[in-house]
Amino acid sequence: MSAATLALHQFRYDQKVFWRNPASVFFTVMFPVIFMVIFNLIFGNDYIEELSLNTSTYYVPAIITLAVVGATTQSLAINLTQDREAGLLKRVRGTPLPPTAFVAGRVGNSLVVSVLMVVLVAVLGRVAYGVGLPTETIPGILVTLAVGAFAFSCLGFALTTVIPSADAAPAVTNAAVLPLYFISGVFIPESEIPQGVLHVADLFPIRHFFEAFFTAWDPATSGAGIEWGDLAIVAGWGLAGLAIALWRFRWEPRR
Repeated sequence: MSAATLALHQFRYDQKVFWRNPASVFFTVMFPVIFMVIFNLIFGNDYIEELSLNTSTYYVPAIITLAVVGATTQSLAINLTQDREAGLLKRVRGTPLPPTAFVAGRVGNSLVVSVLMVVLVAVLGRVAYGVGLPTETIPGILVTLAVGAFAFSCLGFALTTVIPSADAAPAVTNAAVLPLYFISGVFIPESEIPQGVLHVADLFPIRHFFEAFFTAWDPATSGAGIEWGDLAIVAGWGLAGLAIALWRFRWEPRR
C-alpha cells in the first residue's frame, strides 16, 4: 500500500473522529460562529472611519482568523497531547503506518475544517449581515489560507512539546493564543488598539495572518489581494514550528 493511500486512509479516519466528537465540533465550528454573532450584536453595523468599512465587514476576516487558528494550532495541540498521554501515539508509532502518513492525515483534517469554516463564515456574513463576497481577491484568500493552515499546523505540533499533560493542554493552548487575539485586532477593532500594542502583536503570526485575510476581504482592495510581506512572516513562524516539532515532538507519554 502506497504512502499516499495510507495518508488518505488516516485522513478519513481523522475526519470521522472529528465529526463524531461533539466537543471538537462545538469549539472548532460553532465557537467562532457564536463570537461572530456576539460581536455583531455588540458593535452593530458601526462604521470604522479609520478603516473605511463597517464592523460587520471587519469581523468576517477576523472570525475566519479565529476559526483557522482554532482548527489548526489549538485543535492539533490539544488532541495530539491527549492522544500522546493516553498512549495512542505510542501505539500508532508501533504500527506499519509511516509517521508522515499520520501527520498528513491530521494536517489534512485541519485544512478541510479550515476551508469549511471560511465558507461558513463567509456565507453567514453575507446572509445575516450583508457582507459582500470577494471575487477579484479570491487568489489572495486561497494563498493566505494555504500558508496559514501550514504554518499554524506546524505550530500546533510544536506546542505539544511544552505541554506536560492532557489536563494542561487546553489551558496552555488558550494561554498561548487568546492574548494574541485581543492585541492583534481579532476581538477588538484595530482602530481601538494603541499603536504600541499593535507593534507587540506584529512580532507574532496571528496579527500578520489576520492582516493578510483582512486585505483579501477588504472591498477597497484591488488586484489579487496577496500580502506577501505578512505571509512571509507567517510562513517563517511555521518553519520555526516545524523545526521544533522535528526536534522535540514526542510519541510516548511524558510520564
